[in-house]
Amino acid sequence: MKRIILHWTAGGPVPTSYEKECYHFLVDTLGKIHLGKFKPEANLECKTGMYAPHTGGGNTGSIGVAMCAMANFKDTKNFGQFPITRIQFEATMKLCAQLAKKYDIDICPQNVMTHYEFGQAHPNTTSKGKIDIIFLPPFCWIKKDDIGSFIRSKIRWYVENE
Repeated sequence: MKRIILHWTAGGPVPTSYEKECYHFLVDTLGKIHLGKFKPEANLECKTGMYAPHTGGGNTGSIGVAMCAMANFKDTKNFGQFPITRIQFEATMKLCAQLAKKYDIDICPQNVMTHYEFGQAHPNTTSKGKIDIIFLPPFCWIKKDDIGSFIRSKIRWYVENE
């Protein structure tokens, strides 16, 4: 595996069966980790119906990690009835640290990114314009273009301290 791509599901507080088909790992609002239908290794060679299709144009070699939250997100003032929680965020960062260690993934912008960042870097894919993750309710002061750096810093902290 060469990278981790982080998402929000744009759904409710726990994963649905559909969401489990799209991501390798899902973290609910209480911080519990749920396994997706496919193991990360299924995305080494993406065959129709046999891998987790979490990032259009970026699935091959990518681990999809999603926070179950943000249904009906409109903007930073109207972020829906299921916002990302601090507990959920921290559990996700810890999980990503464990995955980075397990798969020897360097925590840098090319290897650990949000779906939003992937779409920005790859505008000719269907990921262009994706908004996950452009807002973190527990850290509402962080600007959308700084969220990726914040996430990578948190993951590095868990790698060094756990």
